[in-house]
Formats: sequence, C-alpha cells, structure tokens
Amino acid sequence: MFKTIIEPFRIKSVERIRMTTREERERLVRAAHYNVFTLASDDVLIDLLTDSGTGAMSAMQWAAIMRGDESYAGSPSFYRFEKSVRDLMGFEYIIPTHQGRAAEHILFSIMCKAGDVVPSNGHFDTTRANIEVRGAEALDLPCAEGKDLASIFPFKGNMDVEALRATFKKLGRERIPLVMMTVTNNSGGGQPASLANLKAVAAVCREFERPFYIDACRFAENAYFIKLREPGMAEQPVRAIVAEMFKLADGCTMSAKKDGLANIGGFLATRDPALARQEKDLLILTEGFPTYGGLAGRDLDAIAVGLNEVVEEDYLAYRIASTGYLGEHLTKAGVPILQPPGGHAIYLDAARFAAHLAPLQLPGIAICVGLYELGGLRAVEIGTAMFGRRDPVTGKEQAGPRELVRLAIPRRVYTQSHIDYVIEVVAGLYAERARLPGYRIVEQAAFLRHFTAHYAPEQRS
Repeated sequence: MFKTIIEPFRIKSVERIRMTTREERERLVRAAHYNVFTLASDDVLIDLLTDSGTGAMSAMQWAAIMRGDESYAGSPSFYRFEKSVRDLMGFEYIIPTHQGRAAEHILFSIMCKAGDVVPSNGHFDTTRANIEVRGAEALDLPCAEGKDLASIFPFKGNMDVEALRATFKKLGRERIPLVMMTVTNNSGGGQPASLANLKAVAAVCREFERPFYIDACRFAENAYFIKLREPGMAEQPVRAIVAEMFKLADGCTMSAKKDGLANIGGFLATRDPALARQEKDLLILTEGFPTYGGLAGRDLDAIAVGLNEVVEEDYLAYRIASTGYLGEHLTKAGVPILQPPGGHAIYLDAARFAAHLAPLQLPGIAICVGLYELGGLRAVEIGTAMFGRRDPVTGKEQAGPRELVRLAIPRRVYTQSHIDYVIEVVAGLYAERARLPGYRIVEQAAFLRHFTAHYAPEQRS
C-alpha cells in the first residue's frame, strides 16, 4: 500500500497568481485598515480565508452548467437539483436559496421570536446573527472534550446532551423552537459530531417534542470522519452514513458552497408540509420563485452534480488527508493548533501562538495580518473580533470564548507545494511571534462586525 494519497483528479485549467513583495503587502494591508476581508483577492498569494464557494468545479459540473435551463418556473434544472437532495438526504420539501445564510434567515424568521433560545453544538457567525436579529439567543452547548484544544478526542463537534436536557427542563419547551447541530462544527475547529451523538440529541428533541435540524454545510466530511473514527462504521459506505444522519433530522439548512462543491447556492429542507408552505411564501418575497430561489438554473445543475461527487470516497480520502497533512506538519514545526486536524481547515491556537497578547489585544487579528505581510496568506480570525461583544451600555469590549485563526482550504484548488509554502510561512511567523503587535477595533458594525471592521495596531516593531 503506497503512503502517498494523490489528488483524485487532473488539472485542465489554471489561474495565475500575482506575486507580491512584503513591502507591497504591508502597504496594502494598512490601506485595508488591517482587515484581510477587505483586501483585493488579486493581492493574495494563497487564499485560506474560507472554503465557502472558493472550490474548483469538476468537468461534469461545468458540463451540467451548459444544460442549465433558465425558465422562471418549473425548470428541469430544479427537478434535477431536487432529486439529488432528496436521494441523498431523504427530505420531502426542498427549497433552494442563493446561499446558506438565506436559508437560515427564512428558517429563523418563521420559527423564532424574541426571548426564544436555539441550542447548538456551536453556532457559526451567520447562524448566530440570524437568530439574534430576531431577538432570540443562540446557545452553544459544546461537549466538554471540545474545550481542550490540545486533546486528541475524535468527536469534539459533539453536543453536551445532558446540558441540552437541562436547558429544556430549565426553560421549558415553549422557549426552544428547535435544536440545531452544525456538522462539522466550524466554530469549534471543524470538528465532527459522532452518529451516536446525533442520535442522542435527536432523542432529546423527540422527548421534548421539538424539531431537530442539521446545519449541513460540511455533511460529507462529517460522514467520512464517522466512517474513519466511530466503532462499527468502517465498512459503511459514506452515502449510507449520510442517509442515517439525515434520517434523524426534521430539516436542515445547507450552504452548497461547501459540500455542494459549487460556487454559489444553498437550500432549506423540511418534512413538514405546513412549514414548507410558510417558507416558500417568504422565499418568494426575499429570494425568488420556489423552483429557483435566487439561483440561475445552471447553478442548480452544478449543485445537483456536486452533491453526488462530494460523497465519492476517493475524493473524501484525499480531502481529509490533505488537510491532515497541513496540521501534522505545523505540529511538527511546534506551531500550536487545535487538535486533531479538522476536515476543511486547520485552526491555529492564537492564544498560545501569540501568548504575549491578551484577548482584547486581538491576537487572531495580529496573526492574520502577520501571515499576510510575511507570505501573502489570507486567513480568518475566529476569536474576540468575530464572537466578542461590545457592551451597549458601557461600551467596553468583552472577549470571545476562544482565540483561533482558521486556515480554510478551498476544495480541489491548491496542490501540495502550495500547502508546503503555507507551512513555511506559518512556521516562519511563529518563529518571530514575539514581534506581533496588539490590535484594537476603531470601527465596527452592529452585526457580523468582523467582515467590515477597521483595526489599528497598538505599536509596530
């Protein structure tokens, strides 16, 4: 058996990377107010900001795009898309949206009201914002093992089931409109949830007669981790594991920009016909007719193909191995990361990486700026800038629950030499980490502030 896992594809088209100097990058990031979100992508060498919509589509997806039908209503592209989702996940009612946050907006607009609480293993940024804008609370109930960043626990994306049951007993079922599991758990380090945990959470929801939803963005990666790590699952096909996962759920939200292998799109799914009618009514108001939902027919066809390609086990073996390669080599270089490596990203432990900086000095922002200046890498902070809060009364900043920097790997885009370069840059910055300055927020929005915030360094070495 050969130890090298090769990419299960050949490259047919290439895209030029514009090379830049350190001096140029220092000027560019200063002009961007030290927020890497506002950099022009042409000025980035290796872009690990997100894996959402940044992947390379396959020849079969491009072929499907050419047969996309742009009829306003009843397009055959929609029916091919609907069949792919239904065959894979088993939901009866499938509502396309232009991306995942649109599905979240529709779901929570209908199901949530002020004072409600939505428990999860870990809400990510847009999910949390769409709950909070309704006046509800997005409550994270991660398992205890997930709080230890250095441990090698196989399913750190699990929910704390007893904490969920205690929350129902404390608040009463009336204040909890639904429970949501994010697979994999993005805010928790791209960590998977076990099938056993999904079953246990679903059982609590049935006990208290409340719907169970899955945030399905990276469902295939989660299913492959179940196959690799959960006792008794090694011989199960990934497609069968996916079916088992979704059989537990009453509905799901999905960004097809992740495990749909597409550049745009998403959907909302349910088994409840009355709820589906409400969701379609709101869809027409905000997204479009129910058979296109804000998408072109060609995009629906691309997703239909991508949902079948993403459960191919050769692809998933390569995907998990390539992410693991980055994590293993950073660990060998002494760089502190969240262990074990996740499926779509490696998360630097920013609190340990820049231990001389306190949370309110935004160590994750310092690392993101440093990675860009040193080597042209773009990453994203998942810490106080993203999940912290400014007290509306006192104006004081409150730290987030943890300080991480995510290196998200686009699907089917970068080769091993690109990843080797990433390792060199991250290890190089770690070697000079004592020189990283602290940062402060000088301008921010009320919601999702990290997308547009302006930062300033406390000092420059």
